[in-house]
Amino acid sequence: MRWQGRRQSDNVEDQRGQGGGFPGGIGRGGGFRLPGGSGIRTARGGGFTGIIILAAIFLFLKFCTSIDPMQILVDSGGTGGQLVPGQSQAPSGDASVKTDDEMTQFVKTVLAETEDVWSGIFQAEGQQYPPPTMVLFDGQVKSACGFASAASGPFYCPGDRKLYIDLSFYDELDRKFGASGDFAQAYVLAHEVGHHVQNLIGVLPKFNQMRQNMGEAESNAMSVRVELQADCFAGIWGHFTKQKGILDAGDLEEALNAAQQIGDDTLQRKMQGYVVPESFNHGTSAQRATWFKRGFDSGKLESCDTFSGAI
Repeated sequence: MRWQGRRQSDNVEDQRGQGGGFPGGIGRGGGFRLPGGSGIRTARGGGFTGIIILAAIFLFLKFCTSIDPMQILVDSGGTGGQLVPGQSQAPSGDASVKTDDEMTQFVKTVLAETEDVWSGIFQAEGQQYPPPTMVLFDGQVKSACGFASAASGPFYCPGDRKLYIDLSFYDELDRKFGASGDFAQAYVLAHEVGHHVQNLIGVLPKFNQMRQNMGEAESNAMSVRVELQADCFAGIWGHFTKQKGILDAGDLEEALNAAQQIGDDTLQRKMQGYVVPESFNHGTSAQRATWFKRGFDSGKLESCDTFSGAI
């Protein structure tokens, strides 16, 4: 990925070295964790209206609620998203893939690229895109969704519209999960930004309202659909990034490998030797790779309807 020399986002809070935090954690109502500039071409025909109507119809028919999710830019509340489910070991502070300064520049550049792409898509739908803030931390951090440690992995909190990342996670992504490469690293951020988009178009607020009355298995099943849509939205970002001509040969394969390595089934086999499908809350390796590729190939929001039919 040819990211050097491109615009870097100013929507960044660097809280590294501050320490702090407090007892607690991101729970059922907490954050979603992970384990284009001018001239951008955008996807028309369907857009926000299509994706929200599809999601609303599915959710209404399945759960018969009276909550109206048909608002485009809504205040957030409740759950955000996590790329890697069930990460329990704190990442090492040894960032071997890039130096700390270079990695900081890299994530700022990737965030700027997501801002350009999603601003273009929102503008095509007659809306403004309020970008999220990225918080860099080390060790532990306080968010509107509660306290989190580096062991939580990157996550998005809809309560403050911020995504949080300890950059040492990238070393963990390479060593522990076998997902190396800069586009795999970019996929991490693009997935969290995908949750931000879900928050803005009403998907996360709807899910957070409904999950209060769901059992664990039912909530997990719906969480899978939410997470796969965030993967698909990350793929949409990749689609337009490719159009800019800044992807290298093999970048797509890096992202697909990352999606496969952090599937629920793959992680459970590695960690416990067997899988429990009822406990899946992010999707299988095949599902995650498929939905990322679907967004990457189409660049269209309507291709990311994970709420209707089989996934």
